[in-house]
Amino acid sequence: MKVLVVDDSSTMRRIIKNTLNRLEIKNTIEGEDGVEGFTQLEKNPDTDLIITDWNMPNMNGLEFVKKIRSDERFKDKPIVMVTTEGGKREVITALKAGVNNYIVKPFTPQVLKEKLKTIV
Repeated sequence: MKVLVVDDSSTMRRIIKNTLNRLEIKNTIEGEDGVEGFTQLEKNPDTDLIITDWNMPNMNGLEFVKKIRSDERFKDKPIVMVTTEGGKREVITALKAGVNNYIVKPFTPQVLKEKLKTIV
């Protein structure tokens, strides 16, 4: 399984990648914002899952999700949003934009594992 991790925080990308490693998911690529994330997705169209933050410069996570969903090549890729935006309105907005699941930071490895089970 290949996972694209997009977050402007290198620390958060490392935390997510380490968690994925513990779940035996070792094939990860990363981007630091939606622009770089989409470029990585185009370079790696065989990506199986996208994990993205919401609050990022250049292209935020919501814009990134909408761009993915509007592209015929990637519209069915599973997307998990991992963010500090935990309000009901934000969750609904993200789900309407096309995310498959939503995790509020901070999270435990178990939460990520459970959310991934429902998608893949």
